[in-house]
Parts: sequence; C-alpha cells; structure tokens
Amino acid sequence: MASARHDQRTGTDPIVDSKAEAITELILEVAQCFFRIRALGQKTGLITSWGGGAFGFMRSLALLGPLTVPQIAQMRPTSRQRMQRLADELVAEGLVEFIDNPKHRRSKLVQLTRKGAARYGELNAQLLAIASTMGVALDEADIRKTVEIVRQLSNDVKVRSERLG
Repeated sequence: MASARHDQRTGTDPIVDSKAEAITELILEVAQCFFRIRALGQKTGLITSWGGGAFGFMRSLALLGPLTVPQIAQMRPTSRQRMQRLADELVAEGLVEFIDNPKHRRSKLVQLTRKGAARYGELNAQLLAIASTMGVALDEADIRKTVEIVRQLSNDVKVRSERLG
C-alpha cells in the first residue's frame, strides 16, 4: 500500500490502519469495475460510444417522471451543460421531449417519449439479461449488502467532494 501523506497541521504522518487500506482497495476495485462495466455497456449499446449516460438519463425519467435538466445534473457528478447536451441528443433521436414546466416558465421539463420508454425498456431488459449471467458464486444477500456498502461509500465521497467546492 502506498504511504499516506504528511499532515501539515500536526507535523505527523496519519495512522494508516487496515480499515483505511481496505477502503482504498474497495475504491480502486469499484473504479476498475466501473471501467469494465462501461466497456461492456459500449459493446452492448447500453452506453453510447461517446460515453454518454443515455440509459441512466432515461432511467431517471422512467423512475421519477419528468425532470428539469438541472435536476438531472444534480443527481450526477456532471455539469448542467453536459446533461443539456445529452438531453438535446436524446430529443434529436426522439427518445425524450421537452414539455412546459408549470413551476417555472423558462426551465422546461424533460420526459420520455413513447419511443424513449420503449427503448429504455429494451435496454433495461438487456441489462437484466446480462446481470442474470453474472455473479453466480454470490448469493443475493451478499450482493445486496455490497450494494449498500458501495452506496454508503459513494455518499461519503459525494459529501467530501462537496466540501472541497
């Protein structure tokens, strides 16, 4: 394991314990897994070749209903401009549409079209088919516990990132 950085405030090196090493290993494994998942997603069409999160974008709309582009961007570690570009591309493909927002005159809502809902359903079924062949050595309880652990770690990273600005 790499050595920890020197603490300028106290003049000491922080204590790196086995829990910190385990968290570091988990972070690195999750990152490696993410890149493998992204490559698989690109090969199967779940993720576009340019790296766009069309499936995740459509999933948010399918689960939560119409949202504004800023609302969608707040759910992800990305910019509003990036989500606007993705929304515009999905509009061009006929998968989503902009509709009036009764709560805000200028900020339109984005919703799935029928074509978009159908495409999301196809992609979701494809993802479930792929997932059904994975993790055969793991039982469901272990998988669900892992999901919760990764979710907690992700939330901790998000909070720390927000503190840094």
